[in-house]
Amino acid sequence: MKRVLSLIVLVMLSLFCAACARPQGYIDFTQPQDTHPAAEEPDTKPLRIAFASVMSPKETRQVYQQIVNYISQQENRPAILIQRRTYEELNTLLANGDADVAFSSTGAYAAYQGHEPIELLAMTETNGSSYYQTYIITAADSDITDKHQLQGRVFAFTDPLSYSGCLAITFRLAQQGTTPEQFFKRFFFTHGHDKSIWAVANHLADAAGVDSQIYELIEQTNPQLARQVRVLEKMPEAPTGPIVVRSSLDSEEKASLRRIFYTMHENPDLSRSMKTIVIDRFVAPDTAAYEQFKRQYAEQRRLAGT
Repeated sequence: MKRVLSLIVLVMLSLFCAACARPQGYIDFTQPQDTHPAAEEPDTKPLRIAFASVMSPKETRQVYQQIVNYISQQENRPAILIQRRTYEELNTLLANGDADVAFSSTGAYAAYQGHEPIELLAMTETNGSSYYQTYIITAADSDITDKHQLQGRVFAFTDPLSYSGCLAITFRLAQQGTTPEQFFKRFFFTHGHDKSIWAVANHLADAAGVDSQIYELIEQTNPQLARQVRVLEKMPEAPTGPIVVRSSLDSEEKASLRRIFYTMHENPDLSRSMKTIVIDRFVAPDTAAYEQFKRQYAEQRRLAGT
């Protein structure tokens, strides 16, 4: 009897030790388990807002970050800022569905042909106008007095998909049956309207095409630089760069974003910051105005045989 009791105690002790040896979280799949899954925290995806800077990147990014922070607060959801160097890279982001909202340009929107559909959300307004011009500038002491004298000179473009910084000029050349490679001695891209102005002022380029609104901002903020260049020609108006949104974004969210953009200027701190990137406020987009430039871009590609 004592041997039986001893065996029972030994078996119980062995089972107890084995249980203690199991690591925390051990599951014995031979035993029935509770089938109710553990509650998961909701996964709120951030709103992805992208831009490509055509002004000094550091200062510009700070303002766009303020805008993104404001949208995040108003939407009560996380939002992140994505920066790209060129408008082509920005369009690629949109085409791959990697951005929900983007600060585009007139030319970049006209050129967009991505698989991910986008639509206009807003456009910018400055000094009561949602239009700007392409200014062809040259150095104040330049011997160039007429646009025809630009042939055989060095030209500074801003971005291949910037309308005022490139496409307005290349479209005119295409209509004349020529190309930048044939018309200019040499050309290069500065990736910033202020940089193009600086390049002309310092005789790195004989001329450049720049956004009239940014040129006028430079006149106010850096008059010394502005005095070193002059406007050779003012080309026809174009609508300001639009804010675009991924078409597949929830319709209620798109409506909320419109409300936020259209009233953003009512925030005093944000309004002051926006003025430094030539934005007074955001307004409803003029869809018909942009369609004209889509047709122009398609015509330019046809003339170029691409």
